[in-house]
Formats: sequence, structure tokens, C-alpha cells
Amino acid sequence: MVDLSVYEGIVFDMDGTLVDSMPAHMEAWRHACEHYGYPFDLEYMNSLGGVPTRQTVVILNEKFGVNHDPSAVAQYKREAWEAMKLEPVLIESTMAVFEHYRPSMAIGIGTGAERSHAEHLLSAHGLLARIDSLVTATDVSNGKPHPETFLTVARQMGIEPDKCVVFEDTDIGYQAARDAGMDCIMVKDGKIQA
Repeated sequence: MVDLSVYEGIVFDMDGTLVDSMPAHMEAWRHACEHYGYPFDLEYMNSLGGVPTRQTVVILNEKFGVNHDPSAVAQYKREAWEAMKLEPVLIESTMAVFEHYRPSMAIGIGTGAERSHAEHLLSAHGLLARIDSLVTATDVSNGKPHPETFLTVARQMGIEPDKCVVFEDTDIGYQAARDAGMDCIMVKDGKIQA
């Protein structure tokens, strides 16, 4: 078990870190990109993991020189996701950390997902009632890579940012954690990179 005894709080990203939902998100993005005429590049889209959906559309618009309505594209992507009716599974390595430290440490989740999606996913796995803070794209003005998500989690848990450690699966999330003044442990393909 990774030793987190120097910290007072743990912040998990959700998609791809605590819940194995990234393949389903990428499939939903593939549908949205094809519908709106964006070239779909799986590696590039994975690199945007953690960026709120509407902001991802802004990035795609700039990259490909188009001007699609971010709300419309986000809605299409959400409907594609919901139509798949997939229930992602928990990631064993990070859930082991969650279970080990839950009795003694505050735990929060900072995600680029919308609140309704995050609450549904966490409730389905019995986690929503077991965390001290949930901050979603719906709750912040600036999504990752801005540090606002993680700083808000720390504030809600009542813990100084430098006493928190973040578990993340994307470089964008890593940057957000570091800019928040938090240590960050990466999770790649479901494995903790400690």
C-alpha cells in the first residue's frame, strides 16, 4: 500500500482514476466528433481527459477552425454516452487506497465531469455517501488544468492544499494538482505510478 501518512486528505479524479470510464467517454466523443465533422484522434482526445466537456469543444473548435456551439456538442456527447448504457467499473488499485485510508483521512473527488453524471456514477458504486467533498465541472468557473477544482475540494474538506495528495490519470490533471500546491500520484492504465 502506498504510504500517504504525511497527508491529511486525499483527492481523487474520477474518470480514469477511480472509475474505469474513459473507454466509454472516448466512444461517446468519437460519435460526437463524427457528427460534427471533427477529425477523431483517440490519443489527442485522451490527452484532454479531465477538461470539462464544453471546454473540450472550445479547444476542438480552435484546433480545427470551426465554430460549433459548445453546449450543443456537449449535449450530443452526453446523449451518446447515455445511449450506451454502460456502467463503468471501479479501478482496483485506487479503490484499495480509498478503502485503506477512508477510516482515517478525508477523501474528496475533483472531476471534470458534470455534477449529474458524477453523482450518478458515484451513487451507483456506493461512493457518494462515503466522501467528504465532490467538486465537478458544474461547480467551478475554471476547469482543469486550472487548479480551482482541487483547491475547492481542499477548502470543502477544511484541509490546506499542501496537506492533500491528488490521484490523477492525465497530464492536465497533474498540472492542476501541482498548480494547486498539491503532490500528485499518477494512475496509468489502472496502475498507481508510485
